[in-house]
Amino acid sequence: QVQLVESGGGLVQAGGSLRLSCAASGGTFSSYVMGWFRQAPGKEREFVAAISWNGVSASNRDSVKGRFTISRDNAKNTVYLQMNSLKPEDTAVYYCAVGRRVVQPMIVEYWGQGTQVTVSS
Repeated sequence: QVQLVESGGGLVQAGGSLRLSCAASGGTFSSYVMGWFRQAPGKEREFVAAISWNGVSASNRDSVKGRFTISRDNAKNTVYLQMNSLKPEDTAVYYCAVGRRVVQPMIVEYWGQGTQVTVSS
């Protein structure tokens, strides 16, 4: 049974940083795309970033370019999202995703449960 467990969320002031982690288990993920989505209250879930199986290709949504960096460690079946210069509009529940296609739309096969990120102004 595939499980994706996120960690690293929390409350941070605007301009601060957080690093999200997502550990995958119950399968072999080295050939999959791994990524992050987020959902703010009252809004639809949106793509944030994705990274190819070998870490060579990555994509980010425009609003986080230059601030967020996605990376992965296949030996640990883990994907990371380093978030710098956080803004209040980054407040959302962040979801880990595993699937296909680095470029949008990512085809998601598995979802994590989500971790809350709150950025105060």
